[in-house]
Amino acid sequence: MSSANSPEGDLHGRSTGELLQRLARETSVLVRQELDLAKAEMTEKGKRAGRGAGMFGAAGAVGLLALGALTACLIALLATALDHVWLAALVVTVVYGAVAGVLALMGRREVQESTPPLPEQTIDTVKEDVQWARTQRPSAKR
Repeated sequence: MSSANSPEGDLHGRSTGELLQRLARETSVLVRQELDLAKAEMTEKGKRAGRGAGMFGAAGAVGLLALGALTACLIALLATALDHVWLAALVVTVVYGAVAGVLALMGRREVQESTPPLPEQTIDTVKEDVQWARTQRPSAKR
């Protein structure tokens, strides 16, 4: 390889200003290329995440259908022990309603305990820090 084509040959005899300009230009190109690569990578990851989210949604829908089938099975099973199918359906409905009510109450309690959505411990420690700084200021003037 001739010295005219090698990077080192191009740099010999150049002024510091020219070298710095070249460095800035090449750094800018490198940063743009890295940003383009990052965008392409994030686009691909976003597509995969979207497909995954769609699959989760489909799994939820199929799970709901399975729950419906299980409900029909439970009603049919109870109907063999009871005289009326509607009574079996009512029993299953009441059980589901009770489970839903318990879950709703538990969820309500969790939401109430999480509000207000402020970082209370952080606020307290910042207040303590401010109080400590105020007590230090007069002693620093002495």
